[in-house]
Amino acid sequence: MSSVPDLRVRKGNRAPVDAGGRFVLYWMIANRRARWNYSLDRAIDWAKALDKPLVVLEALRCGYDWASDRLHHFILRGMADNAERFRGPPVLYYPYLEPAPDAGKGLLENLARQACVVVTDDFPAFFLPEMIAAASRKAKVLMELVDGNGLLPMRAADRVFPTAHSFRRFLQKMLPQYLPEHPRPFPLKGLRLPRLEAIPGHVWDRWPPADYGILSGAANSLTRLPIDHQVGAVQGEGGSRTAEQRLRAFLERHIAVYDRDRNLPGIEATSGLSPYLHFGHIAAHQIFHAIMKKEDWFFDRISPRADGGRSGWWGMSAPAEAFLDQLVTWRELGFNMCWQRTDYAQYESLPN
Repeated sequence: MSSVPDLRVRKGNRAPVDAGGRFVLYWMIANRRARWNYSLDRAIDWAKALDKPLVVLEALRCGYDWASDRLHHFILRGMADNAERFRGPPVLYYPYLEPAPDAGKGLLENLARQACVVVTDDFPAFFLPEMIAAASRKAKVLMELVDGNGLLPMRAADRVFPTAHSFRRFLQKMLPQYLPEHPRPFPLKGLRLPRLEAIPGHVWDRWPPADYGILSGAANSLTRLPIDHQVGAVQGEGGSRTAEQRLRAFLERHIAVYDRDRNLPGIEATSGLSPYLHFGHIAAHQIFHAIMKKEDWFFDRISPRADGGRSGWWGMSAPAEAFLDQLVTWRELGFNMCWQRTDYAQYESLPN
């Protein structure tokens, strides 16, 4: 049924699919983007198979640790981008901004009662695993978790790697078989689904969707929220559009000196993509494919040697290989640990 690799999909509960439900629900919590998103692909595949409308719920709580104007503003800009990209296609995008702690309780459960199936993002850190587990227990329909975190499916590794070198060696053995797989770059293009014009009124009355003025960062739009206002918004804007602009600028102007100058604070040689990856505004797959295009690279240039070396394995330029070591090895080393150890945030979890 689905274009999403099986290894990236797991069940959050044992509930059935309800073919009589009103719509397919994608609960967007980590992969906060409308492109290059395996979770969105999976939800679209379900909607097509069941011939049902698709609803995308993207909510922002106010009670999370370190909630502040800075983080809220960044995430809300991403929601504004999503609102624009979902506006034309036959998808009902539902952005919800929680006005007070726990005010959003019941929203997902209410929508899930009307859904055929719920798809969400399989993210292994922060409060998300506990939130997903609680929601899965309450849902009366199947809830699927989809891993769109990195180039390597998290569950392709059956153990925690204590060092970057050992994980890099594992990647060099295993990653080539997964590299040809990627999410759809433009899953909404030409999409045909039944259209749902609105959520039932009692839901929207209790949990009204955020208006575009708030999402786009209108002046004083966050002042009424119970978050830390002393940590103010910064100049950098969140969202997929800005992330894509940063990626283009990095590849055009900075990557050529990345291997040499990235650790020099006085030189602008880094990508600036970390916060966009963190909040799901851009996918590792999208970045990787942009580098492939710039390097005029194909999979046959990969070295057969899997010795864990930092350079030479990809068969790319030195700057590109240095950047990919950060994007793939070091970033996905974190996912490798987080999904397998619940104590990943504790000092005792550090390797000896």
